[in-house]
Amino acid sequence: MIAKTRHAAKLPDPSPGPARGVLKQRLPAGEFDHQRVLPSAELAPWVAHYWHVGWNLEGHPAQQQETLPHPNVHLVVEGGQARLWGVHRGRFIKTLAGRGWAFGVKFKPAAFQPFWQRPVSDLADRSVAATEVFGPQADALAAFDEWPGMETMCQRAEALLMTRMPSTLDGTVAALAELVARIEREPGIVSVDQLHAQTGWSVRQLQRLFRQYVGISPKWVIARYRLHEAVALLQGGTLPDAQLALRLGYFDQAHFIRDFRRIVGQPPSAYAKAQASTPGPPSLAHRRVDPPG
Repeated sequence: MIAKTRHAAKLPDPSPGPARGVLKQRLPAGEFDHQRVLPSAELAPWVAHYWHVGWNLEGHPAQQQETLPHPNVHLVVEGGQARLWGVHRGRFIKTLAGRGWAFGVKFKPAAFQPFWQRPVSDLADRSVAATEVFGPQADALAAFDEWPGMETMCQRAEALLMTRMPSTLDGTVAALAELVARIEREPGIVSVDQLHAQTGWSVRQLQRLFRQYVGISPKWVIARYRLHEAVALLQGGTLPDAQLALRLGYFDQAHFIRDFRRIVGQPPSAYAKAQASTPGPPSLAHRRVDPPG
């Protein structure tokens, strides 16, 4: 059960703000809800947070939401199914229509491997039924047609995870989780060589450990978080100029534009213009919620 003293999860900024990696901060019509809640202390070494996304587009056309996923494994409940999704390397595109909801468990980077007991890279860009890891009890998470509320879903998720929780925290898991968190919060990290200098692990060791535990290469993690930084800055009004490219670790603006277009689907200037011109409230802005229980 989630303790009453638990606090709703926050973004790094002390005030609620948009979730990192959400490419479309505003959708033109409809109602949207995004909640995040921290796990219990017992599961905190393994779980980053629980999340919920709900939408109501009844009377409106279907809309597409796009995100740049983080280097995390998720247990996702949607449409009567509970599935485990590995790291998605490209842009994730979801069509929203009618009324619906999804609930998820976001595992910390590297922390799913003790549950999976295989290289996490085996899950990249695909999903498997949650029952493969958590047994038939996982189906109980998907037993609701209507959204039952965050408290109910968090409690059921906690009960399920506790049945398979590893007895001890592998030191490698903890070290890699902290290393990925450092890459996320320190924009100055732009190369794998910097990780080698900080950790003492060779480049080859880093590549092997990231494949085994995180599910993706360290180079990908660095590039993805620098793109998150670029998206956040452009959403905040920063000009997509050469100074932005240098700030993100690129040697020139052309390389930055090429990478941004390849992943986001349009050049930085077009993306910034589109975000500034889209009306409506934030679609997946983080909303503080009362803690469960």
